[in-house]
Amino acid sequence: MTWNWQQSDWPDFRWNNAKLKPLESLFLKQSGIQIGSTKHFDESEFRYLVIDLITSEAMKTSEIEGEYLDRKSVQSSIRHNFGLEINNRRVSLAEHGIAALMTDLYQNFSEPLTHDILYEWHSMLTNGRNDLQDVGAYRTHKDTMQVVSGRVDKPTIHFEAPPSAAVFNEMQKYISWWHRTTPRASDELPPLIRAGIAHLYFVCIHPFEDGNGRIGRALVEKALSEELGKPTLIALSQIIERDKKLYYKKLEENNKHNEITDWLIYFSNTILKAQEYSLKLIDFLIQKTKLFDQLRNKLNHRQTKVLERMFREGIDGFKGGLSAENYISITGASRATVTRDLTDLLAKGALLKTGQLKSTRYYLNIRV
Repeated sequence: MTWNWQQSDWPDFRWNNAKLKPLESLFLKQSGIQIGSTKHFDESEFRYLVIDLITSEAMKTSEIEGEYLDRKSVQSSIRHNFGLEINNRRVSLAEHGIAALMTDLYQNFSEPLTHDILYEWHSMLTNGRNDLQDVGAYRTHKDTMQVVSGRVDKPTIHFEAPPSAAVFNEMQKYISWWHRTTPRASDELPPLIRAGIAHLYFVCIHPFEDGNGRIGRALVEKALSEELGKPTLIALSQIIERDKKLYYKKLEENNKHNEITDWLIYFSNTILKAQEYSLKLIDFLIQKTKLFDQLRNKLNHRQTKVLERMFREGIDGFKGGLSAENYISITGASRATVTRDLTDLLAKGALLKTGQLKSTRYYLNIRV
């Protein structure tokens, strides 16, 4: 098998501009809509949006790699990084590390990409790991770096990366490419094309022992943020995680040659879906504000607590809807009190009801 980096045209990727131009136009259009939509928020509401999106991305980029973290701990760490929370909540090194990376990505997206930034991100992700030879540095081991699956005695090799001895030189070329293709640079590229190449190019070099996927996705966010001049706030990992088999399939299909139109179309559409999801979340939070404004001073403390809890579930809400049992669990109220509270919330237009008797479920009365 000959991999893309072993071919004479590496890393001179090729693609069909005509097929990507409509996607680039849609990205810029949706970016404008998103930037305009966030102007509806006051400072506190915008901060909530930022922290919610960053937390979700931290969780999902980890889940893509099979690592499942505690959301409250990750969010607590992110809030602490923004100077919004000081508590003694116990946070694992993995949760602290991904929170630190995502915070740095948001706050310092405009910093020029360097080896040291990549080393720092890797140190954040692998803090406390004692199973790696190189932490906060490119890999140096002599073993072949392969992406494999299947049985140990009969593995399927999906990709083989350049040898460790070649990594620093490959990353020198990568960083040089990055700076040449930034907005207003000599070889400026359209945002979706640049972001798609940035990810594929990086994971094909596979410069670190571990964490390449998470850092590669962070580089996508950085590339898009550089284009917009502000953090993208898109749910990229949220969308990838929903069909990560397709994500890995597309990466594998495009690691054997350097004509990558198929990859760029797939990845551009993924970014656009991530934008759409973020726009829905922004609209969701705007509607939350409107709903609470309408209900100001009309709710008891139990009703407020339940509505806040429902909104924290995000766009998808409670799986299967809110039940009376959920209400009891959240508030500790008696069943008779719950019945009165829910009837009142229906009358005030805060909730919608479906089903009957034990199948009765309640949903927020907003458009999603």
